[in-house]
Amino acid sequence: MQMKLPLGHARSWPLLALVAVLALLVAAAFAQQASAELPKGIGPIQELTLPAEIDPVLVAEGEATFTTYCSACHKFEERYVGPALAGVTVRRAPEWIMNMILNTNEMIFNDDTAYDLLAEYMTPMSELPLTEEQVRAVLEYFRQVDHDLGL
Repeated sequence: MQMKLPLGHARSWPLLALVAVLALLVAAAFAQQASAELPKGIGPIQELTLPAEIDPVLVAEGEATFTTYCSACHKFEERYVGPALAGVTVRRAPEWIMNMILNTNEMIFNDDTAYDLLAEYMTPMSELPLTEEQVRAVLEYFRQVDHDLGL
């Protein structure tokens, strides 16, 4: 037995579908805008456009740099001396991540998020003798780890 709607209700379905699609588009636009508005931090990296593809050569370089300079204080899936890094590329703008590593002291005292992290962990991140190229490789390693985690 098929239920028939009165003629006026049958005509409203396309309108309801259109409204639902528009609502989804607006929500997606706001989500994209929100990620574009993540703070970039304070430092030399003002604008960074990342390629869609993750560069495996940079990942390997970044993993080596991370292991040497960062792994004593940071783990990916657990809080250690510093915060867990899983999902960092989702929570922070790439510029912020690079500025935090390249310009640590100024970020800690002049960036609200970095200051809050200091207050929470009670241990300032060390200034590291890394070049911009090394830090970009570390960022690529973070991107790969987050991708592997499905983030």
